[in-house]
Amino acid sequence: MLAVLQLCDSALPTGMFAHSLGLETYIDDGTVHDEPSFLAWIRHCLHHQVVPAEGWAVRAVATASDDEAVWRADDLLAAQALPVQVRDAAAAMGRRMTEIGAENFPSPRLLIYAQRLREGTSRGNPAVAFALVGTELGVAWEQLAGAYLFSTVTSLTQNAVRGIPIGQNAGQRVLRALHDDVARGVERIGCMSADEFGATSTGLEIAQMRHAWQRARMFMS
Repeated sequence: MLAVLQLCDSALPTGMFAHSLGLETYIDDGTVHDEPSFLAWIRHCLHHQVVPAEGWAVRAVATASDDEAVWRADDLLAAQALPVQVRDAAAAMGRRMTEIGAENFPSPRLLIYAQRLREGTSRGNPAVAFALVGTELGVAWEQLAGAYLFSTVTSLTQNAVRGIPIGQNAGQRVLRALHDDVARGVERIGCMSADEFGATSTGLEIAQMRHAWQRARMFMS
């Protein structure tokens, strides 16, 4: 479990600190401006983007019976990420997560994935690399999914602390309020069919596309 905690650390150098995944667009237009509005936004992001995409992929990779199922999850994640900034961010963070995992927690399937990223036959996504490491260490997919979801909202909350800005204590209150949401997200992942993958929020995707045209930006996405 310590390995999973290490990979969930918001200080892990994957580059997540530089990405708001569309949050900055909502800050810019005034929709998100304080603790309550951010809590509403991140709940929507969690349930309508992270859970049906990366969350589903963690389960798919962790329960994959062969390598092809893993590569397909990577392909699907890249294909469903319509905003260019988000797609490129996921690929960059996926490569970094894979590098860190391969160096510290190497396994045959993870090393093959790293080779595919170098060759360009897979795009890269942190959820795939995270699930590969955790599965090799014997962690159940439910624990992996919960850890990944909470790690994602933690990173976004830290970005909100400096982007809105809200105080550090406010950030901790938001994270505490999200505990039940993460648990519900894991339950939903367990019930999702492949047909439900990628059923994300159109509003979030449009905001993520608009981010590229903002006059000034703190974040890369």
